[in-house]
Amino acid sequence: MAAPAVEAVTKQMAAATVDPAAAAVAERKPYYEKRIKLFEQYAERQKAAIEAAKAANVQITITLPDGHSKHGVKGVTTPLDVAKEISASLAKKVVVADVDGRAWDLTRPLEGDCAIKLFNFDDPEGKDAYWHSSAHVLGQALELEFGVDLTIGPSLEEGFYYDCYMGDRSLSEGDKARIEKRVEAAAKESQRFERLVVSRDEALAMFGENKFKIEIISALPADATISIYRVGPMVDLCTGPHLPNTSYLKAVGVTNMSRAFWRADVKREPLQRVYAITFPDNKQLKEYQHRMEEAKKRDHRNLGVQQDLFFFHPLSPGSCFFLPHGARIYNALVSYIREKYWEYEYEEVVSPNLFNFDLWVTSGHADHYKDNMFHFEIEKQLFGLKPMNCPGHCLMFKARTRSYRDLPLRYADFGVLHRNEYSGALSGLTRVRRFQQDDAHIFCRPDQVMAEVQGFLKFLGEVYGVFGLDYSMALSTRPESYLGELEQWNKAEAALTDALNSTGRPWTINEADGAFYGPKIDITVYDALKRKFQCATVQLDFQLPIRFDLEYVTEETKPERPVIVHRAVLGSVERMFAILTEHYAGKWPFWLNPRQVMVVPISEPAYEYAREVRATVRALGMHVDADCSDRKMQKKVREAQLAQYNYILVVGEEERKARTVNVRTRDNVVHGMFKLEELNEILVEELKTRSLASKFHGRSRAGEGQQADGAADDA
Repeated sequence: MAAPAVEAVTKQMAAATVDPAAAAVAERKPYYEKRIKLFEQYAERQKAAIEAAKAANVQITITLPDGHSKHGVKGVTTPLDVAKEISASLAKKVVVADVDGRAWDLTRPLEGDCAIKLFNFDDPEGKDAYWHSSAHVLGQALELEFGVDLTIGPSLEEGFYYDCYMGDRSLSEGDKARIEKRVEAAAKESQRFERLVVSRDEALAMFGENKFKIEIISALPADATISIYRVGPMVDLCTGPHLPNTSYLKAVGVTNMSRAFWRADVKREPLQRVYAITFPDNKQLKEYQHRMEEAKKRDHRNLGVQQDLFFFHPLSPGSCFFLPHGARIYNALVSYIREKYWEYEYEEVVSPNLFNFDLWVTSGHADHYKDNMFHFEIEKQLFGLKPMNCPGHCLMFKARTRSYRDLPLRYADFGVLHRNEYSGALSGLTRVRRFQQDDAHIFCRPDQVMAEVQGFLKFLGEVYGVFGLDYSMALSTRPESYLGELEQWNKAEAALTDALNSTGRPWTINEADGAFYGPKIDITVYDALKRKFQCATVQLDFQLPIRFDLEYVTEETKPERPVIVHRAVLGSVERMFAILTEHYAGKWPFWLNPRQVMVVPISEPAYEYAREVRATVRALGMHVDADCSDRKMQKKVREAQLAQYNYILVVGEEERKARTVNVRTRDNVVHGMFKLEELNEILVEELKTRSLASKFHGRSRAGEGQQADGAADDA
């Protein structure tokens, strides 16, 4: 390094003695500048290639989605040029292209005759490129503000993050504004995203001072072709594609910061993870922030504590303690699925929790899942707690000779499962170590697959309908790495297609996204905030019957392999508990509510009648309390509403004499006087039908059914 440069760095470091971030930036600055110098050096050959392409002027045909075509020059014309030729307004909206099925930068020259598609921010492909590009700008901000070593920075379903190494330092809440300001500054500069292809050796030279990038590059083949991108003063490894420049980023928000580990391994280097989101306009950012605020209010971890439903304890991390009111909800979910099992003729089984590891060797989990299991030695033999039920159910199937007449066999199991999740990945009820699933496995003949999947999809639709959850379905077809016979796969995919068509619901195809052992139907559920979750599943399995040598005797007395249908509706009960808590915002429907009815006596003379009403309602199997404290009636009603009791039954001397109750809801709608017998009939109807709406609506007494004076619209 030249003497003036050394002197400048020395001065920067001296000035930064009280600011560790500034000192780190000064220390890393020569590395950052070296990347740019090498990038510009390597870029010369790309510039020469473009000039050569202009001189050659090889004409190419570019086919649009509507079948029309445009003409261009090989190695010169870009998708953005095509968009501009179509219309100026289109060119302003598009953010990324698809060229012959490959994601493509708008400014990357086309390499020959091709078919292209153009996407804007509203398209999934557009959002992915937009947020992936934004992650690079976030990485730039982290380097320039804190002198970090960047690791990886992917786009997410909503937003993006970047993991960075800071040694012993960490980021704080106050750093959010600092990062946002730096990203906004980069956006105003309209920094271009420039793509470059380099060799493995060139990449190693460029990123030599970042051990994380070196580890990534070193894992690539010696003859690998590597793409890198520059944006402003930052250069990063990346497959792309990216936006033309940073001016597309009109609004930014840093949403969260957390701890992570390199390679998601707690034994490796600790990292700082910064989450953020960007949008093409400030309105969308405001809408997103409002939605996130609403999500915070609905956070099941907070509501679970507020409503006294559950808690976690460091002495058993990742394992939930369900308190009495939480257990009521948990058991109601399980009971409902048990009712559906009876209706759809499933047989519930109980299987062991602990197995010799030989079972997992047979199933294949020992090779691919051992790190996610809890295992230990017993009498010099390795045992493991089960992380799933299917291998145990295979042992049950194999316990005796099976005939084609026995099939289908539908084994349902609520057994306790354990998975050794990393402590940093644990998150409330959505990611735990101990859980239960509404897990079932159907052993059937190949000709029974369609009917069984059809029955499951009907089962699923009825359950999600009761919950008030919307969902979508997608068929995931044969991957390149599939095992088994092609004909078997084709028949199975045809059966799943027929089953999906029978639902009358729209569905999509995820080409080549099935598991290696069989095709599947992916089910995505949406809550009240339109967030997506993966809970239910239905998966065909041709390989597990082979691994366990499962057979049944056909009508011709020949041995035949069954097909296993893995299926679940809730997924894990814990995860569905969390989703429903947030979906309902803690305002549970009557059938699920652990606090269904509160009886409120007006004064002490009505206490005895209040207790009688409570006993009568409780005898019907409902969760009912009576508030016989000496507080004012209005106070007791309001507290019951805040506790989210569905119904508050006010009783006084008049009600005692008439054997009636005065019914109002948690939203303070007064339904009026009902005879005790009529009350019980309505409550039983609402409980049995699992209605999401009150059965008192439309039955309010004359002049009632309105909100009480002075009450809030929503308790």
